[in-house]
Amino acid sequence: MEILSFTITGKLAHFRKFYANNTALSFSIPPRTTLMGLVAGVMGWPKDSYYEKLSSEHFRFGVRVLTPIKKSFQRLNYLSIKKTGNISKSLDSDFRGRGGRIQTPFEIVSGLNLTKDDVAYQVFLCPENIEDPVYTEIKESFIHQKPIFNLSLGPANFQASLQNVEVVTDSQIEQIQTDDFTEIHTAIPSALIQELQFKKEDADHYNFVEEDMMPGEFIEDNNREVKTMNRLLFSTTNHPLRVKLNAPYFHLKTQNESLNIQFMDQ
Repeated sequence: MEILSFTITGKLAHFRKFYANNTALSFSIPPRTTLMGLVAGVMGWPKDSYYEKLSSEHFRFGVRVLTPIKKSFQRLNYLSIKKTGNISKSLDSDFRGRGGRIQTPFEIVSGLNLTKDDVAYQVFLCPENIEDPVYTEIKESFIHQKPIFNLSLGPANFQASLQNVEVVTDSQIEQIQTDDFTEIHTAIPSALIQELQFKKEDADHYNFVEEDMMPGEFIEDNNREVKTMNRLLFSTTNHPLRVKLNAPYFHLKTQNESLNIQFMDQ
């Protein structure tokens, strides 16, 4: 077993909830489909061409919040487009502002202090087969940290940087099954949680526990129809969740710390 760990950091993030029609709501953490896109961006793979390569049959993803985050609404001043006109021959086109503007709510993920804090996520990528040539190619590209396309935390203008790439080898990974409460640092599939524990002295840490249903993967290449959804429980701070699980978890000894993780894929 081997896990590729890396950090994605940026000033702002937005992971659009695809079922929101009137407002651009955002997930607090990147869904699995977004993480697939981040990997594809580093590799320079064409749009919609990588869904089968990175499917749950071949790879598992995990994600951890590294810095406390919050969400807030901003208003974007979009053009109101009701007719196109002939832009090349006339100025009478809504694309030139003739139709006026429309205020659209837009939810943004940021650090607690917008001027000082960044948004940072640690991502864990685990191949089902460490000899998979796709994984070998991904690992080499990440180790050299030279993305083909610029990375972003959602929209193209929310640029992000790739940091702290590390390969966690089999000798650093231990799979553990226990009936006791355990601190898990990553998002956890809700179906794996038997009990969530709150301690009085840690009450401030648990005001930021969220549960959300997120897209997991698509049916096939070039088809953005959602195949699976992942219901996940996670913390929007860097404090781990204290839970009792009905499945094994993975204990990692990285260069800087020891972590207990779960993958988004059940």
